[in-house]
Amino acid sequence: MPLNRTTLRRAAALLLAALLLALAGCSASPGTAETPGGEDTGLNRYSAQFLELFDTVTSVIGYAESEEEFSETVSAFRDELREYHELYDIYNDYEGVNNIKTINDNAGGEPVEVDQRIIDLLLFCRDMYEKTGGMTDVMLGSVLSIWHDAREFSIDNPDRAYVPGREELEEAAEHTLFDSLVIDDEANTVQITDGAASLDVGAVAKGYATQRACEGLPGGMLVSVGGNVYSTGPKPDGSDWVIGVQDPDGGASDYVQRVSFARSCMVSSGDYQRYYYVDGVRYHHIIDPGTLMPPDYWRAVSVIYPDSGVADGLSTALFCLNQEDGQALLDEFEGAVALWIAPGGELIYSEGYEEYVYEE
Repeated sequence: MPLNRTTLRRAAALLLAALLLALAGCSASPGTAETPGGEDTGLNRYSAQFLELFDTVTSVIGYAESEEEFSETVSAFRDELREYHELYDIYNDYEGVNNIKTINDNAGGEPVEVDQRIIDLLLFCRDMYEKTGGMTDVMLGSVLSIWHDAREFSIDNPDRAYVPGREELEEAAEHTLFDSLVIDDEANTVQITDGAASLDVGAVAKGYATQRACEGLPGGMLVSVGGNVYSTGPKPDGSDWVIGVQDPDGGASDYVQRVSFARSCMVSSGDYQRYYYVDGVRYHHIIDPGTLMPPDYWRAVSVIYPDSGVADGLSTALFCLNQEDGQALLDEFEGAVALWIAPGGELIYSEGYEEYVYEE
């Protein structure tokens, strides 16, 4: 099937972001910010974008006394995010770096010594696996790799697009036990004891890395890492940041609604990001650990929560659950709220979500 208009719009948006970065780096808005009392803060608004990390566009908006100051802050943030990108990568090797791919490559062999940040991520993943009843499962790599290969082949060869066979998926699912992942926090080693098992941290890594990298930023900044939106505090005038919730049927700047908050994050999972078609049916990239298939409960789920890593894992889990079961899981995380977008376009709010909806 040829690329549809939505795919083309997203590709154009990514290209525009890359061009803006190449041409401008960062830009300043005219004028200076004021405090709630009307005093001039001496701070200008700046923005920057870059494309090379976590296979997505990262945008940073904030206030600083000068473009140089803002650029230094963004540069330090980008460098830290790049380190997380390399550590959590499952596809590429980096000189002098033992990353998630290194662990997968040594599955069934000896423990691999890794950076503490990988240990921390995997301990977090194990905790999320337990708290979500297995719905956020980074040990699903053997299954996800089958779907990944099918998607890549089918996008390149639409006339031969295919859905993975049930027998192949079920055989791969026999190698997804979390018990085969051995984490030695004291020795800083990780071992996968099953040679046919593998890690895929895509459900949580971007949100977790965003959380860690944003913790070093000054207040009053807004960061979006491929839709993982994190605010470090209110604007200098004391107002909240306003964030759009993407329309699953629209382009990157088409929203079904807007929300606002001062210091929190919002993460969305949906069927509109990576997908392909077989006989007119769309198969997206989120896979239900129970059925081994893409679920069709929702077009998208957005979670607002102070921790981006938790919000990322939760949005993936909720996408694979009906609303009743999803709400029960959400209730286990105090302060977490969610928006479900149903296949017909209906917006369903969890208790407390409506407080964030922005009305002009």
